[in-house]
Amino acid sequence: MVITPVPGKPNLLIGVYEPDTLGYRAQEFFVSGTASSYATGDRAEYTTRIVVLTPTDDAAFNGTVIVEWLNVSGGIDAPAVWFMAHREIARAGYAYVAVSAQRVGVEGGVSLVGADMSLKAQDPDRYARLRHPGDAFAYDIFSQAGQLVRDSANGVLGQRNPEAVIAAGESQSAAYLTTYVNDVDPLAEVYDGFLVHSRFGPAAPLDGSSVYETSSPDVVAAVPFRPDLRVPLMTVITETDLIGGWRTGYHSARRPDNDLFRAWEIPGTAHADNYTIRVGFIDNGSVPIDDIIAAYAPTNELMGTRLSYCINFAPQHHYVLQAAIAQLNTWVRTGEPAPTAPPMALTEADPPRLDLDANGVAKGGVRTPWVDVPIATTSGIAGDESAMSFLFGSGEMFDTAALRALYPRGSAEYLERFTEALDRAITCGFILPADRSEILELAAAMFGG
Repeated sequence: MVITPVPGKPNLLIGVYEPDTLGYRAQEFFVSGTASSYATGDRAEYTTRIVVLTPTDDAAFNGTVIVEWLNVSGGIDAPAVWFMAHREIARAGYAYVAVSAQRVGVEGGVSLVGADMSLKAQDPDRYARLRHPGDAFAYDIFSQAGQLVRDSANGVLGQRNPEAVIAAGESQSAAYLTTYVNDVDPLAEVYDGFLVHSRFGPAAPLDGSSVYETSSPDVVAAVPFRPDLRVPLMTVITETDLIGGWRTGYHSARRPDNDLFRAWEIPGTAHADNYTIRVGFIDNGSVPIDDIIAAYAPTNELMGTRLSYCINFAPQHHYVLQAAIAQLNTWVRTGEPAPTAPPMALTEADPPRLDLDANGVAKGGVRTPWVDVPIATTSGIAGDESAMSFLFGSGEMFDTAALRALYPRGSAEYLERFTEALDRAITCGFILPADRSEILELAAAMFGG
């Protein structure tokens, strides 16, 4: 394997802030080698890139590296887990490595939105040397990236010696990680844990064929995680993922928790939401809270399209995912398992639907103050009014009459009950204590009664 540092600013859309505002530095490397296809045994040469974000203060490194399989559903290498959870990644001192594992992110190709924002399309000069042989080889490329991170002698992490390496991926990347866990990890044995974020029921094909090929039973069939996992795995599931829509929902791939598996299903959440496209891009930990509050405000605008409803604006997806990272790291590093949570409740209809309470909130799952003390109905279910609107769910604030009925003493009663519910969630391990004060500021600002 040949590793080449690439000077200059990496092409990786992490937000409108610079990494140094988080106390991090970014370095890009081109990585060349020979990868194998686990489906056919064929071998092919490749050159891809990784982007390494590390604390500028070496003493701040917590010993764990998160390696993300970048998401290419939008036709661009997107660090989706970083988008949603970078505040925890930075404040806890993780090293983070973004891997251009799939061909679309490097060379272009079929994507959910039909756009080509690949590395070569955006900067053909900088990335002219890259060569991706196809997604059948992506699994081995990702294994080699993890092994590269493990080997501190190559200087990719500077002088830092990793004590644990965790694989992460969201959405389409989660489908690939599902296949990786089931078919590759028993052979590769590279990663110490897995965070599989927002997967639907199916897994990605091992042979590298398109995940958008709906006529293939390998693409549409539900695939549970293997029961005999090698290392801890946490999967974080939103309402959109559970019920499905364009794909079979995760409910068809459910399996019970065991000594190495935890599934956290989060009521009131969508596959993507206001944090994904508005809050996360500015949220560097020092931006004024008023700006964060404004970015969370309900909106019916999505990527240039005005919808007939607001997209999901609930904060819990972001905060629970941050807790999941912390709990998984503790599990990997100490052996103390992550907390368990019941599944979300479903009806017996065919196909099943979410079982909702009188406020339109899903029952069961990871309980947070936004669903136990609600001021809005937020859902993972939405109309199909644009190319990606079905992923962003929906949300509607309660009107004044509904708020008065729920909280006769107004904001004081709401905040009292919200705080109690928040502290329960923190005690259960589903929200981090470090997020408590910010969450309470958000709650006070968002109450409209």
